[in-house]
Amino acid sequence: MQVSKMAGSLIGSEIIKIGNEVNDMIRKGEQICNLTIGDFDPSIYPIPAELAAEITQAYQAGNTNYPPANGVAELRQSAADFLRSRLGLDYSPNDILVAGGSRPLIYATYLALVDPGDKVVFPVPSWNNNHYCHLSGAEGVMVETSPENNFMPTAAEVAPHLPGATLLALCSPLNPTGTMFAQQDLEEICDLVIAENKRRGPGEKPLYIMYDQIYWLLTFGNTAHYDPVNLRPELRDYVIYIDGISKALAATGVRVGYAFGPSNIVDKMKAILGHIGAWAPKAEQMATAHYLPQQANVDNYVGGFREKTQQSLDALYRGLKDLQQQGYAVDAIVPMGAIYLTIKLDVLGKRTPAGQVLSSTKELTSYLISEARVALVPFSAFGTEGTAPWFRASVGGASLESIRAALPRLQAALDALQ
Repeated sequence: MQVSKMAGSLIGSEIIKIGNEVNDMIRKGEQICNLTIGDFDPSIYPIPAELAAEITQAYQAGNTNYPPANGVAELRQSAADFLRSRLGLDYSPNDILVAGGSRPLIYATYLALVDPGDKVVFPVPSWNNNHYCHLSGAEGVMVETSPENNFMPTAAEVAPHLPGATLLALCSPLNPTGTMFAQQDLEEICDLVIAENKRRGPGEKPLYIMYDQIYWLLTFGNTAHYDPVNLRPELRDYVIYIDGISKALAATGVRVGYAFGPSNIVDKMKAILGHIGAWAPKAEQMATAHYLPQQANVDNYVGGFREKTQQSLDALYRGLKDLQQQGYAVDAIVPMGAIYLTIKLDVLGKRTPAGQVLSSTKELTSYLISEARVALVPFSAFGTEGTAPWFRASVGGASLESIRAALPRLQAALDALQ
């Protein structure tokens, strides 16, 4: 049976593949510390009680028909007020588009801006931009980043690739690393985009930034979140933001995301999603509209959620640093935001007890699942080389106790390598 060239060459998500394999093992009774999917175990991280009550009430009120194509007016107003009060970003409700989570909004951004063959620049490691390039027919240009800068891109790394590009896809806090832009680094990249757009002639398509900040409420310590338009207001016509409640409210299954940016771009994104029908359910939209203005409840929930998440990240970070001090070839980057820890396991080339020489991070991933009962995602799933010794650990689906219990198993599995 013939399918389109795009469908025939589409690659499935390696993250979902690993996560499904682990979940199958868990269902069979195996005790595995699952640090794969960027999701939450509701028994550990339930959504806010007030939001749950609002969802129930919205269904009881009969909000079960189609929502407006760009989202219910109440939610777009609440989101506009929330962004203005929390981030100082002043956007009209008409400049906000609601969808079923952030993925349809990212896809709509690509389709609204990118023609087949257009160049899209994104740093690696990076979540799913390679797949969105494939879906839209774009030429993906992957920019290698370094652990020395916490895998965040610098202006020097990005600059050679911007001439002729249509879209620069950025994310902070970053999935998969849990790291964030420093103010100066983001300012310098913004200045490059401004200069590039000034250089282009009247008939040339501008260079846009897609800025995914879905994790911005989840930052730790003194780390601050920065965004392009606050740093460089002249970029307002060239930045499309991706945002929503999925991550900061542990509400991945509630499916309420929103994008905002220039009216002409958002209107086209609305038309695209209108044909796809990728709306967030109306009841969940109404519930979110009523919840976001509850400032004290939002602060109370996010504060507790952030503290609990950081405990798990810190426990994993400290455990790995302890192993490093004992001489193991491991490392970790201090968590700054989101729900992820960047882990280094530099053991490729070693032999397992079964006699297998570990030649790729995929093989090491399988070894850790079987021997340490720990499931991680290699950075190769995010665009890096298959021999790069870096991994993502997502703590939303694991309890603090299971993370602590996994560290001795990890140590034992490393000891077994020769």
